[in-house]
Amino acid sequence: MQTETIFRALADATRLRILRLLGSMELAVGELAQVLRQSQPRVSRHVAILCDARLAERRREGSWVFLRTVDGRPNPLAGAVARTLAIAEAEDEQFAALCRADREQLDAIRRAREDHAAAYFAQHADAWDHLRQLHSPDPIVEAALAALLQDEPLGDFLDLGTGSGRMAELFAAQAQRVVALDNSPEMLRVARAKLQHLPAQRVELVQGDFHSLPFASHRFSTAMLHQVLHFAIDPARAVAEAGRVLAPGGRIVIVDFAAHQREDLRERHAHVRLGFSDEVIGQLLRAAGLEPEPFVTLEGGELVVKIWPGRKPLTAVRPADLSAAMPLEKRARA
Repeated sequence: MQTETIFRALADATRLRILRLLGSMELAVGELAQVLRQSQPRVSRHVAILCDARLAERRREGSWVFLRTVDGRPNPLAGAVARTLAIAEAEDEQFAALCRADREQLDAIRRAREDHAAAYFAQHADAWDHLRQLHSPDPIVEAALAALLQDEPLGDFLDLGTGSGRMAELFAAQAQRVVALDNSPEMLRVARAKLQHLPAQRVELVQGDFHSLPFASHRFSTAMLHQVLHFAIDPARAVAEAGRVLAPGGRIVIVDFAAHQREDLRERHAHVRLGFSDEVIGQLLRAAGLEPEPFVTLEGGELVVKIWPGRKPLTAVRPADLSAAMPLEKRARA
């Protein structure tokens, strides 16, 4: 019986503290052990009990395992437990004191993440500065995106290839929930540092490949591919996967370079595609069952930045066979 399992899981002060910590931010098992000042095997046993009770869930990211609370949508009892613990902290001074001490330790985790992110950016600053000099300034691109997306709620927002987490951070206030996906554990650590000030219940970081998304169909209201499609081995499949997870009426936004001839970007920045033409993006969207919308062109650099929006029809449309888009991609590589 799930209710009995939940109450058994709650019959331990350490597990209550873990749930309060996970309510603040997603944490690795080792980070929890550091905050609680307990051995990692002991904390792992507590975590296993919470996961068995469906009060927490694990997510592997490379060699790390991160924990987060289960929100009230898939498990209403978990939401009730979270609310009860918040009341307990407000009413029980002894429990509140433990939680305050844990959060003081948690601040050290936050600072360590921020220091790691700063070191990573410093290591790669020269390469990124070189690329930024070639295209429209980031504030101009972000302003254009904000103007494009201001007219309707973002709902559940999927940031594909989140990188540093900038797009997730920029649009978190407009979204009901943000899921930031990246295939690189290193970049997810950077994104986690940038997003850790946001409520844990509203932000989820996921390691995964945008060619094969680990999400159910029709889950998201908005999906964005910001400067990542040119890294895709198979852009048609990446766009099709984004379309699959969009709910009917949902929007996709692709931000990338217009087609160009800077071959050096393949070696220096690992670009697989040298930008995209309007025709190719339009056909990729239609092949994925999405309707292209008017695009935005942002001049201001040698590389022209484009914003290509699209929408999933309210009526079901069967996506075209991906093989139909392959000749387009072969032409785009040429």
